[in-house]
Amino acid sequence: MDFYDLDLNDDVLDALDAMNFTTCTPIQEHTIPPLLEGHDLIGVAQTGTGKTAAYLLPILSMLSDGGFPTDAINCVIMSPTRELAQQIDQAMEGFSYYVPVSSVAVYGGNDGIRYEQERRGLALGADVVIATPGRLISHISLGNVDLSRTSFFILDEADRMLDMGFYDDIMQIVKQLPENRQTIMFSATMPDKIQKLAATILRNPVEVKLAVSKPAEKIVQTAYVCYEVQKMGIIKSLFRDTKPERVIVFSSSKLKVKEVTAAFRRMKLNVGEMHSDLDQAQRDAVMREFKSGRIDILVATDIVSRGIDIDDIRLVINYDVPRDCEDYVHRIGRTARAGAEGCAITFVSVDDQSRFAAIEEFIERDVFKLPVPEELGEAPAYEPKKSSGKGGKGRGRGSRRGGKGRSTNQGGKNHRGGKKRKGGEANVNKCGK
Repeated sequence: MDFYDLDLNDDVLDALDAMNFTTCTPIQEHTIPPLLEGHDLIGVAQTGTGKTAAYLLPILSMLSDGGFPTDAINCVIMSPTRELAQQIDQAMEGFSYYVPVSSVAVYGGNDGIRYEQERRGLALGADVVIATPGRLISHISLGNVDLSRTSFFILDEADRMLDMGFYDDIMQIVKQLPENRQTIMFSATMPDKIQKLAATILRNPVEVKLAVSKPAEKIVQTAYVCYEVQKMGIIKSLFRDTKPERVIVFSSSKLKVKEVTAAFRRMKLNVGEMHSDLDQAQRDAVMREFKSGRIDILVATDIVSRGIDIDDIRLVINYDVPRDCEDYVHRIGRTARAGAEGCAITFVSVDDQSRFAAIEEFIERDVFKLPVPEELGEAPAYEPKKSSGKGGKGRGRGSRRGGKGRSTNQGGKNHRGGKKRKGGEANVNKCGK
């Protein structure tokens, strides 16, 4: 569907023309019409499907059409992280270029000058406020913001907000809003806690659910079944002959991110780190350096796995297997964007085997297991059914499955009984060898 087939304001269409946006994504096609009709809505769609535009465009169109108070905050958009709030703010700047709508981004981790700018923007009644929960609660508690005449309330990445413990903050903000608002909620997944939240704050919502997409076919997915102590040696072998460029390494804890970053620096690799212990100025600086190519490798927690638009990522390494299957899809989805090719490598320790098997079941494919370099010694067998989450600290002898590859994916078959691999040996070679 073309954007001109939707009942959007002419000024919004002019901005889309200027940005060369012509065709709707599926989430935009199915959500924009009911939003323009004034319905509450819950949309289930992953990052990268165009959901930011799916709610910004109809909101901007309705605000541009008029009939809303000029001295009130007319729309509040909640984001779980500063980085996503910044990205929404940037999208807002583009889409509202020809639209007489003001906005202010409100998020923590910045200095007193920024806080004062936020306070003034809120006091003047910015049409759209893009905020993280904690920062908006801070302004509410100080009497800096009046949400009593707000017409639109949007929760972006709602499942992530609940995972981060923001339920009470969200409900405290909801209490400041009028009953007759239009509420919009987007989530990548639909667990029970999201359904309960939706039932609490939405009224007869339209539900739009896009099937949880599997990783893009152009992502070459591979894994190393290894011991924890072998992971850094594998990375050394990967970057021995090829200079790393546009690489993201994901780890599940900020402590591990710091340890991996320190190890990379000892290897003289050009690396930056991203985690919650950095203040906002530091995080902004790291992202600028990485996006500009002055940093080759970004080591990060899942803070950048969702909602952050970084182009041209060539390789994603899961230093740890992610806790959730959906997080695996989000992590490796940083590469092979917009039809490009990319690689994803996951290190699967003994403790993580059952979790990785669950991911393989979720994505409906067996990920090719690369052999651990011989100089690193024996590798564990890939036996997720036997893995009890214990015993990953020793070296053991084990078989060479996932080590030298004697039983893993020989002749184009996988370890689960001969199903043909996707991607082919040539694709796998360029990713892990």
